[in-house]
Amino acid sequence: MPAAITVRNLSKTFRLPEERRGTLRERLMKLGVRNERKAKRTLDDISFEIQQGEFFGIIGRNGSGKSTLLKILAGIYKPDKGSEFTIHGRIAPMLELGVGFNAELTGRENVYLSATILGLTRAEIDARYEEIVRFAELENFMELQVKHYSSGMSMKLAFSVTAQINAPIMLLDEVLAVGDFVFQEKCFALFEQYKQEGKTIILVTHDPGAMERFADRAILIHQSRIEMIGDPQEVLQKYHALG
Repeated sequence: MPAAITVRNLSKTFRLPEERRGTLRERLMKLGVRNERKAKRTLDDISFEIQQGEFFGIIGRNGSGKSTLLKILAGIYKPDKGSEFTIHGRIAPMLELGVGFNAELTGRENVYLSATILGLTRAEIDARYEEIVRFAELENFMELQVKHYSSGMSMKLAFSVTAQINAPIMLLDEVLAVGDFVFQEKCFALFEQYKQEGKTIILVTHDPGAMERFADRAILIHQSRIEMIGDPQEVLQKYHALG
């Protein structure tokens, strides 16, 4: 059986504009001149495999490249030339929850819009709508425009929509920051269900408890490179030792 995800020598470099300082006269003289751009390596020669049905944790400090890695796997970013990765199976990404919502539409309308973008048919959305609303705990707010939602409400609704996508591979980026303790426990129960169903799950998190509770293996990314990969408890120990 092939690995669910194979990553070989994956790197990602962003080109960032140089910050220019100077007098007002100097800045005006340079108007229309193309700014020089500097390279920032966000991921540097990353290689690993994730087996089918594995719950794989990713941890690291802010800015280490974790979210960039998930966005590459989700097809949002392209890796640098010469980088390789293969994926066997459809992916359901839970990244930047709520970003794609239209603030002028109601919660109900955004459910149908978001779920359609994720590949569900109208009939499938109709059949799952009540479950989406129930899981998000927003029964009294679905006819309200999303611009009146709190950020937590938007993220809970977005999580609930994506959770209905029946894909064998799940990409989860800091989804445990969604909602309160009760909602997080519902997310934990969903993770247990995913594991029982044999889904492959990749979780980026800063929550050591979730890592220890669910992950079969974990990876620590530090300063854009793999610092350690293996047993979640050992990876967490290394993570804390970095200070």
